[in-house]
Amino acid sequence: MKKIIVSVLMLLVVYPLFAQQPSESEEKNVLKVNTLSLIIGTGSIFYERELADNISGQMGVAYLNYNISDTKFRGLILTPEVRFYPRGNAIDGFYVAPYLRYQDFSLKGDGGGEATYSNFGGGILLGRQWVTNSGFTMDLFFGGHYGSGKIEIDTGDEGDFDVSNFDGFRTRIGFAIGFAF
Repeated sequence: MKKIIVSVLMLLVVYPLFAQQPSESEEKNVLKVNTLSLIIGTGSIFYERELADNISGQMGVAYLNYNISDTKFRGLILTPEVRFYPRGNAIDGFYVAPYLRYQDFSLKGDGGGEATYSNFGGGILLGRQWVTNSGFTMDLFFGGHYGSGKIEIDTGDEGDFDVSNFDGFRTRIGFAIGFAF
């Protein structure tokens, strides 16, 4: 895992410093899916829009359907972010992106308990997005996230639900593919 993280950081940080200046992209919009989130049962779609020569806005919408320990999580995740492309070509190149995240889940414990859980947080990403001449897009990102949540028990007790994977500091990593238009 450590080698993967070092490789991703090298690709995201060192490569853009020595790469040629990207050509201006005519596309202003990108629609993509995060392929890595599919591994944990999350369908994640992103829409990114160029706002200025070096700034874009992105909204991510995801649906989580996953079991952690003895708890089933189902619900919505919203992730707005602003991307700063220091080389001046929004949607194509190296970027830094502060973001917010809101999560709202229904929970079911193996013991029959039910609850709702909401979490709010944010973080920052380093990433590199490539847009080919045909519009095919690849977006590789890595960063940190902090979140804090609140659980409301309908039936059962708080010990029936494990929400520890959502509270506190976490790593966020992803690889999205899509198309620019």
